[in-house]
Amino acid sequence: MASTESPSCKVILAGTIAKSLLQEVSDGLKKLGRPPHLVGFLSNSDPASRKYAEWTGKTCTENGFKFSLREVDRESLEEQLLNANTDSDVDGIIIYYPIFGNRQDQYLQQITDFRKDVEGLSHRYLFNMYQNIRFLDDAQTKKSILPCTPLAIIKILEYLHIYNSILPYGNRLFGHTITVVNRSEVVGRPLAALLANDGACVYSVDISDVHQFTRGEGIKKRRHSVHEKPGMQLEECIPLSDVVISGVPGDFKFPIHLLRQGAVCINFSSEKNFGPEVKEKASIYVPAIGKVTIAILMRNLLRLVQNQDSIKSTPAEPLEKPRIIEEA
Repeated sequence: MASTESPSCKVILAGTIAKSLLQEVSDGLKKLGRPPHLVGFLSNSDPASRKYAEWTGKTCTENGFKFSLREVDRESLEEQLLNANTDSDVDGIIIYYPIFGNRQDQYLQQITDFRKDVEGLSHRYLFNMYQNIRFLDDAQTKKSILPCTPLAIIKILEYLHIYNSILPYGNRLFGHTITVVNRSEVVGRPLAALLANDGACVYSVDISDVHQFTRGEGIKKRRHSVHEKPGMQLEECIPLSDVVISGVPGDFKFPIHLLRQGAVCINFSSEKNFGPEVKEKASIYVPAIGKVTIAILMRNLLRLVQNQDSIKSTPAEPLEKPRIIEEA
């Protein structure tokens, strides 16, 4: 843990949480018998993207994976991506967003071969995630790929025992109210959906409004639904929440004075959304998650390789097939 803790607050570092995930990856890599090859595409000048790419390369190399960073002009990225889709030497692909900062980025996500989509952002995986379908096959032997940063936060909550292992799998956040300050399509919205699908009542806060993600009273619904909360603001969500997760870029500062005593606070922004006074009110504070995210990235890559042979040999069935949804 960290030496900067207050008597009532535990500061948990991402490196501590990542250790068990890295061990899981190491064990799987030994069984695989070869180093999977991850290709990263960097087509912007965002310092955070470059830093993430550098961390990815360093961690992959240290843990026995092959990593290639390809810096390409954004106008050439589509062609380069399509080439990587068909390159048998490439096992996984990651794109460091934003590229265009508009719907063109979503297009790039969708043309990435889902068999190599280590970020879990292609349609097949996003459909499964939002529909609360957790496996790729009817036999439930191959788990669907989830977006790296949202899944990293899930694994942090599991490490912190916010997930209640006494409850059935899929319901283990029942009873928790969580505020997520970010509703990006890459992190915030998927995270809110995952948390709600696991039983939490989630307030998803964006710059202009608040949405509630929930499976309803008694979490009787199979998947979450989303409800707009007209007039509701962040200041009203915070006192209701025992877990607060923030990932706002820029100079945003979280209003710590509104926190519940003993709340759990997690920061996933490259900026520090929480000031040092968070330690006076929070019971647990996770100031950054980068090392867990990269561990999840390698875990996703390993899972893609493990799933690859059977996925390649079986044509993808229509995603919106009612039978698959009912049986999942």
